[in-house]
Amino acid sequence: MSGMVIRRLRALGLASGLVAWSLLPGRRQPVTQAVLAAALVTVTRAPVGLRPPLLWAGLRLGSAAASVVAAAVAASAAFPRVRSAMADRTPPAAPLTWLALRIPLGTVWSEEAAYRGALAMLAADGVGPRAGRLVQAAAFGLSHIADARAAGEPVIGTVVATGAAGWLFGWLAERSGSLAAPMLTHLAINEAGAIASLAVRRG
Repeated sequence: MSGMVIRRLRALGLASGLVAWSLLPGRRQPVTQAVLAAALVTVTRAPVGLRPPLLWAGLRLGSAAASVVAAAVAASAAFPRVRSAMADRTPPAAPLTWLALRIPLGTVWSEEAAYRGALAMLAADGVGPRAGRLVQAAAFGLSHIADARAAGEPVIGTVVATGAAGWLFGWLAERSGSLAAPMLTHLAINEAGAIASLAVRRG
C-alpha cells in the first residue's frame, strides 16, 4: 500500500471517527472533549500556532472576524422571526457554566483542535490543502446531526451551515497559521448567540 493511500486512509479514518463520536450519547462533557482534542493534536503533531509570532497573527485576524460575526448576531436579534426562534430555544440549566465552560472549552477549543488542528493537517497531507479543507468542513457539518435533532432544527440546513462555518474556520487557520483566529471567531459566534438568546428569553 502506497504512502499516499495510507495518508488518505488516516484522514478519512479520523473524519469518520469524529463524526461517529458526535453521535454518541453523553459525549458533550466539556473536560472529556477538551482532553480528547488535546490528545489528537499531540498524537498527530498538528501545528496549532498558539505561540508568537503566529499567535499574534491569529489574534489579529481572529479579532477582526469575531467583531464582524458578533455584530451580525446582535443585529439579527432585531428581526422578529429570529427573536422568536431564540425565545423558543430551551435554555441551559446553568447559563454561567454554559458560557464560561461548555462553550469555550467543550465546544470551541475541542472542535478547533480536533477539526482545524488534527483533521485539517491529516486531510491536507492526504488529499491536498483545498480538498483537505473540504474534508474537515464536511466532517464538521456532519458532526452536528445529533445536535440538530436534539434541538428540533432542520438537519440538512444545520449540516450545510456548520459545514460552511467549518470551511471559514479552516481558511482563517490557514491564513493566519494559528488556531487562535478560528477559535476567536467560533467563540464570538457561539457566545453572542447564547447571550442574545438568554437576553431575548429574559426580555
